[in-house]
Amino acid sequence: MDIPAGNRPVPGQLTMVAPRRGKPPRHLADLTVAERRAAVEELGHKAFRANQLSTHYFERMTIDPGDMTDLPAAVRSDLVDALLPTLLTPVRTLSADDGATLKSVWRLHDGALVESVLMRYPRRVTLCISSQAGCGMNCPFCATGQAGLTRNMSTAEIVEQVVDANRRLREGLMDRATVADDGHAELGDESEIKDAPQTGPLRVSNVVFMGMGEALANYKAAIGAIRRLVDPSPAGLGMSARGLTMSTVGLVPAIDRLATEGIPVTLALSLHAPDDELRDTLVPINTRFKVDQAIDAARRYFEVTKRRVSIEYALIRDINDQAWRADLLGKKLAARGRGWVHVNPIPLNPTPGSKWTASRPGVEQQFVERLRAHGIPTTVRDTRGSDIDGACGQLVAASG
Repeated sequence: MDIPAGNRPVPGQLTMVAPRRGKPPRHLADLTVAERRAAVEELGHKAFRANQLSTHYFERMTIDPGDMTDLPAAVRSDLVDALLPTLLTPVRTLSADDGATLKSVWRLHDGALVESVLMRYPRRVTLCISSQAGCGMNCPFCATGQAGLTRNMSTAEIVEQVVDANRRLREGLMDRATVADDGHAELGDESEIKDAPQTGPLRVSNVVFMGMGEALANYKAAIGAIRRLVDPSPAGLGMSARGLTMSTVGLVPAIDRLATEGIPVTLALSLHAPDDELRDTLVPINTRFKVDQAIDAARRYFEVTKRRVSIEYALIRDINDQAWRADLLGKKLAARGRGWVHVNPIPLNPTPGSKWTASRPGVEQQFVERLRAHGIPTTVRDTRGSDIDGACGQLVAASG
């Protein structure tokens, strides 16, 4: 997608506060259990109807009043209209990898576009979700960052991506998809959950906040979404926190805050350079929080949660793939202890108009070997969906 020059942020510019636009309609998933009961009572209905409505949405994944036969016919439409409004309207879906990767483009209530990517692997189904329309972090090798930030997404808009994916999986969306293990790190591997192959209807087992946006810059909504994902049914989807991965470019105060939430999600730090001189350019947030500060925050997160941290590192030819940079990264991580971190080098995915490309295979392998020589577990990331602009750094929500 070509982004109009007037809409592009200037190089290095950060957008930490999202533009204010009309709020999405209130949705059941925005509310705590107590708030749902109060909302139902405000509508003139008995509070326990909130639990029934929650069961339909989070467990049965339906918003069709006709399916809600345990609710009086006279109140169904009233409750659905008030608390289960449409949040995501499908624009298009693209398929890759023999049907094992599906990218969905969604239109929000105000016309903003976002994307999510559903991936079936041999032992898991991973959904890469968006937390913002666009992104304000302005990393120059990322199509999403170059598009700028349109607005934050609400808790319910984030959650609905997962509920919709489960709904479609239950209907057999990926039953015939061909999946194979190619030895690369899968999205969802960060969780360290060794799932057995799913039997019966497929379901989302892993959710990664690696779609559009910097989730920790939309902290309240992102944490609200995580709580809805892990809350037991019917309060939420009942997922394991260990199956969730929060990606960040390194908002240090937010990482420390996340560690105190009591939800042991996996942290993925998008580092991309071990030295401040280069990272200032590649990841502009580094002008505020330096490499060592970001790594220290990641280490603190591990100490609090006991969850191994993933370091994401996009390998860019002749930019950040030098052997000395692998050594520097290995030394920095090893100096902070053993067993707390894993590195996922990611071959850079192409984006329109980009001057950069992926590292040569031999250089990539040398980078991996250098890290392993420092005792750092390292696995090259799978680049699912690159041919449909659905891989890391490619999401820009083109509608055409």
